[in-house]
Amino acid sequence: MQSLLPHVSTMKSAVLKHIRFANPCLVTQWRNMSLSSARMEEHGFESTTISDILKAKGKNADGSWLWCTTDDSVYDAVKSMTQHNVGALVVVKPGEQKSVAGIITERDYLRKIIVQGRSSKSTKVGDIMTEENKLITVTPDTKVLRAMQLMTDNRIRHIPVITDSGMIGMVSIGDVVRAVVSEHREELDRLNAYIQGGY
Repeated sequence: MQSLLPHVSTMKSAVLKHIRFANPCLVTQWRNMSLSSARMEEHGFESTTISDILKAKGKNADGSWLWCTTDDSVYDAVKSMTQHNVGALVVVKPGEQKSVAGIITERDYLRKIIVQGRSSKSTKVGDIMTEENKLITVTPDTKVLRAMQLMTDNRIRHIPVITDSGMIGMVSIGDVVRAVVSEHREELDRLNAYIQGGY
């Protein structure tokens, strides 16, 4: 898909040149289609938000995110990650599910338990988690491409979604990549219909 995108303007120029020689009336139609295409891009391409990802993930993503507390053992946290097939858990303060204290990931476990030879059963999550003041977060209105940039720049694979009232979910790099691929696929379909006269 990526290999096709740089050639779109070239294809458009070639078709426009052909139309000029074939039928001058079609040039106006092409320009009108270009304007509608630009409007489509505003509403389609690169417009997906984190909120869209949470909706696509379903009910389990909206407020039912997986969590553990700062007092839980690292062993229990990793066990929960394994059972639910996730790579990170939100860490909350004991008794305060909406009060985010940080995040614990598989990477934290590898670097701070395995590599350092510590016991996962006797170490608390609060001792190895990434604390709240170092968390990279997004809001539901954040564009997917912006989230991807944040994840790439900070070398993270999970990002909590925060609103004024607290945390409402979490997205992974896999969620973000799937959304970007889907967006590009839809854009290619639009371009294909556009070139074939579907608009």
